[in-house]
Amino acid sequence: MTGLFSRERMQDIPNALTLCRIAVIPVLVILLTFPNPGTRAVAALLFVLASTTDYLDGYLARRYNVISPAGKMLDPMADKLLVMAALVMLVPCREGAVPAWMVVVILGREIFVTGLRGMGSSRGIVIQAEELGKYKTTLQIFAISGLLLHHCYFSIDFHLGGMYFLWASLVLSIWSAISYLLKFWSQGAKAGGEP
Repeated sequence: MTGLFSRERMQDIPNALTLCRIAVIPVLVILLTFPNPGTRAVAALLFVLASTTDYLDGYLARRYNVISPAGKMLDPMADKLLVMAALVMLVPCREGAVPAWMVVVILGREIFVTGLRGMGSSRGIVIQAEELGKYKTTLQIFAISGLLLHHCYFSIDFHLGGMYFLWASLVLSIWSAISYLLKFWSQGAKAGGEP
């Protein structure tokens, strides 16, 4: 049994789960190219399953101490690609479309924070991921799951619920972007360089 769950065997599983998350993206795009209640329900199920692998791969990487440089790079990229693909595909939907400006703000925040962290890294400034960012991602998962389902099931308006979560994630997105900027500025000042 120990051989089955040895460190050597476990080290590839987190990265494989991350790659599976990326592989779901084109399937999601195809399903949402032809939106109807059936394809949206399948897309929602795939999105939830793919999002669950994010927590699973992180848990396994920490549990078996198999955190790799590739995993550190791929994991956040996979999350962003999955969320952005779903949001972008929801913009042109005739039923339950997501306002394009909200997608632009959320996408802009991701590019801005990634750029800040990249600039910080090049100057030796490490800007750690924040709890706010984790809450933001969780809210986005709830939002997109509801928006993908869109229709009413069991007397629940999934589109309305999804929009509430999307608004909440939008607020946290802006808040966390400002927090990252302030951290970058203060750490740059402490390092004695131009922020």
